Amino acid sequence: MMEHAKKVTGEAMRIGFVGTGTMGAPIAGRLRSAGHRLTVYDVRHEAMSGLAGQGATIAESPLEAAYGAEVVFTSLPGPREVEAAALDPQRGVLAGLRAGCTYIDLTTNSPASARLIAAAARKRSIGFLDAPVSGRPPEMTVMVGGEASHLAQCRSLFEVIAADVFHVGPSGAGSAAKLITQYLGYTNLIAAMEGMLIAAKAGIDLGVLAQIVPLSAGQSRTFANIPRGVFDRSFTAGGTLDIVAKDIELACQLARDLGAPATLGTLAADFYRRAQAQGWGGEGFPVVARILEAMAGVELRHD
Repeated sequence: MMEHAKKVTGEAMRIGFVGTGTMGAPIAGRLRSAGHRLTVYDVRHEAMSGLAGQGATIAESPLEAAYGAEVVFTSLPGPREVEAAALDPQRGVLAGLRAGCTYIDLTTNSPASARLIAAAARKRSIGFLDAPVSGRPPEMTVMVGGEASHLAQCRSLFEVIAADVFHVGPSGAGSAAKLITQYLGYTNLIAAMEGMLIAAKAGIDLGVLAQIVPLSAGQSRTFANIPRGVFDRSFTAGGTLDIVAKDIELACQLARDLGAPATLGTLAADFYRRAQAQGWGGEGFPVVARILEAMAGVELRHD
C-alpha cells in the first residue's frame, strides 16, 4: 500500500475515467493535461471524442477503463448509474480494479449508495472515496467521504482539478455534504423567484431590485441566476433541470432517512417536478421560473 501511495503522489499515473459528459469531460481533460495516462468510457461514444483527440484511450466498458488503472474516477448522473458502473460483475469498475488501487466517485450521489459501493470496494481491498464536486475545474470545491489515508494518497490528483478539497468524514459523508449544499442553493432559488414575483406584482422595477438584493439580507449566489438567466428568457445555467430535480429529491430523501425536517425542500422539489412534467428537463434549471410565473400571472422580465 505504501508503494502505491508513492506512485499516486509523485508520478504520472494510469487513470480510468467513466462518464465524460458536461462535468466529466473537463475534469478528465485536466488530468490528461497534467500528464496522466487516461482511459475513458462513456455510454455515448461521441462524448469521448474530445478526450480521444487529447490522447486518451477509449474503453468499451467501465471494467476496461479500470483494467490496469491505479485510480478510477466516475462522474455520472446519479445513484442508479453509479451502482451499475461500479458493481456489475461482468463490466463494472470494481471487477476491473486490482487490490490496492483507488476508486473515486465524483457524482452527486446518495450517501446510502456511496456506503454500498464502499463496502463492496473494501471486500476487494480497494480504496473508495465519494467525492462530489461543486463548480467547474480547476476552481471546484470537492467534498470527500472515506478514509483520510486514501484521500492523502490521491490529494495530488484532486489538486489538479479543484481549488478546495475538504475531508468531511467516513464513506457517505461527502455525498451528504454535497446534497445539503444543493438543498440550500436550489430551495433558495425558489424563494428568490417568489420574492421577485411579489416585486413584479407590486410594480417594482426588477432591474433595480436585482441590484439591491446582492447588497441586502437576500443576497445569495443562487439569486444571480435570475437576472442572468431568467430576465432574458434564456434560462441558461450550469446544470439542467433534471439534474437539479434529482439532487433536491436525494436531499429530501436524506432528510427523511435521518428524521430531519425538509419542509421547504419538499415544496421546492414539487416545483422542479412540475417543470419536468412540462418536458423542460433538459433545459437549464432556471426554467422552473415558468411554473411560478404561471401561478402569479406575471413574468420575470427586464429589458
